[in-house]
Amino acid sequence: MNKKMMLAPVAMVSALSLSACAENYAAEGGLAGAAAGAGIAAITGGDIATYALAGAAAGGLAGYFVDKNDRCDGYNNDRYLDDDCFGTRGYPADPRY
Repeated sequence: MNKKMMLAPVAMVSALSLSACAENYAAEGGLAGAAAGAGIAAITGGDIATYALAGAAAGGLAGYFVDKNDRCDGYNNDRYLDDDCFGTRGYPADPRY
């Protein structure tokens, strides 16, 4: 049981790295979050696997929203436009302003 729980963060991070190739920091955030969660669990005496999994999820989610290259990457697979593209040639103006 405990070994299965330790593999959950690894599986999650590998899935994030496949989906987050070059546009954001989801994989890196997941790794950093898992390490931070495991460190906090070691200090506080909590369950390391649970804290690492929660940290990986939080870090991956936070990293997903950080743009890696600050260039216009166009539309992603979900048809969302990269924030750096608004107002540039061939793309619409930013509707948020």
